[in-house]
Amino acid sequence: MKTEHFGYKKLYIDGQLIDAVSSEKEDVICPATGEVIAQVAKAGEEDAQKALLSAQKGFKFWSKLSLAERTSWMTKLRAAVLEKEHELRTAMVHEMGKTYAGAYEDIEAVINALEWYPSAMKNLREEQIPDYEHTHTHKMISKPAGVAVAYLAWNFPLLNVGFKLGPTLASGCSIIIKPSTLSPLSAYMIGEILNDINFPPGVVNILAGPSREVAATMTKSTIPSVLTMIGSTITGQKVIADSTTSIKKLGMELGGNAPFIIFEDADFDKALELAVTLSFWNSGQICVAANRIFVHKNIHDRFMIEFIKKASKLKLGFGLKENPDVFMGPVVTRTDRDRMFDLVEDAISKGGRLEYGGEIPAGFPVRGNWIQPTVVSGITPNMRLFKEETFGPIAGIMSFDSDDEVLELANTTEYGLASYIFTNNHKRIERFTEELEFGEIQINGAKYAIYLPHGGIKNSGIGHDCSHLALDDYLVKKRVSTAL
Repeated sequence: MKTEHFGYKKLYIDGQLIDAVSSEKEDVICPATGEVIAQVAKAGEEDAQKALLSAQKGFKFWSKLSLAERTSWMTKLRAAVLEKEHELRTAMVHEMGKTYAGAYEDIEAVINALEWYPSAMKNLREEQIPDYEHTHTHKMISKPAGVAVAYLAWNFPLLNVGFKLGPTLASGCSIIIKPSTLSPLSAYMIGEILNDINFPPGVVNILAGPSREVAATMTKSTIPSVLTMIGSTITGQKVIADSTTSIKKLGMELGGNAPFIIFEDADFDKALELAVTLSFWNSGQICVAANRIFVHKNIHDRFMIEFIKKASKLKLGFGLKENPDVFMGPVVTRTDRDRMFDLVEDAISKGGRLEYGGEIPAGFPVRGNWIQPTVVSGITPNMRLFKEETFGPIAGIMSFDSDDEVLELANTTEYGLASYIFTNNHKRIERFTEELEFGEIQINGAKYAIYLPHGGIKNSGIGHDCSHLALDDYLVKKRVSTAL
């Protein structure tokens, strides 16, 4: 496997590409080979402070522009991203191990967000409130909240950037983007693009560095009005705890533990295909992955045979453009791969059965983080594979007998992000829609788009990414009452 080297990438602060104050650099490691494929400037506390002051200044400028002016800049950025599409997709393959086809999802999210959110902002209507005494008129108006700080997960390096850039820029806020140190390369390249098109300084700032220095500094600062993140529940709890130096708006998409429920009256082939995709696409490193697959006992054995057959045919590899048939790459770190083995071992020790995979595939670089797509049957609630967010290419499958049983099992989790149900029974659909404790309930299929709300309940988050609801995180409401 031949990797590229992307050189050294700088921080993007106050409209300039700059070195970190400490001049420190961080290696970016390719999970497919273990090789260094880039270096990025490693931000510290002083860089975070600079970014905060920059964003504060950028907000004063950006918030005063008209929506039409902001839209013009967003359109310019969108075009520049499209011009660099191949370079950005190739970078994501190298830094995170996703496929070239999978990396298009990230590009699509950025360009769609930059195009859709100005229209969504334009379509916001002032709410008129009736006055029952007929002495005043009342309306609610929306204004940009201020400086936003975005902490992003590594699994979709640019999709996550797009989800934050779109509503932030359209609403009139400025933003500091902190990508994960595991996959900062493509986000830093967005900084280079912003620099190339002379985007207004301070409106967008991009830096990565140790959370204990960079994130803690920004979270505890009184400058941000908005803290938004995509990441783990544990990280979200830490951000909430550190944020209390001032009152800030919080928007968080956190962990998931999605149930994927297949009844005997379901479209078997459709459910099977989506179960495989949502288990192994992006190497299972997706917050809405099919974490726990529940299959009715009458079709369980048939499902297992067909699922294993499909899993065994998935092609692993380094998913560059010239390898379009690769479906699954490595997991992001050696630690994450070791955790996959631990989850399988724990399940087997508690009565689960390894049906396929669970090993390091032959013929791949030994320094890479490779693992086969893995299938474990007979999972039970006492297993880590049932309780934890897997975030890797392991499909945990169990059979069920009744509606009551599977509903209770599905809801037995601290998380509440995505859920999936396959059935043609309308009364059952109505019941599960009401009683599944998840922010998203997908029936007989799955769809995600920039205009569809994406958010969780319980320990899976606060607020929404995507859709007009995402704008709520970046806007404050004012009541205007006028005496007649």
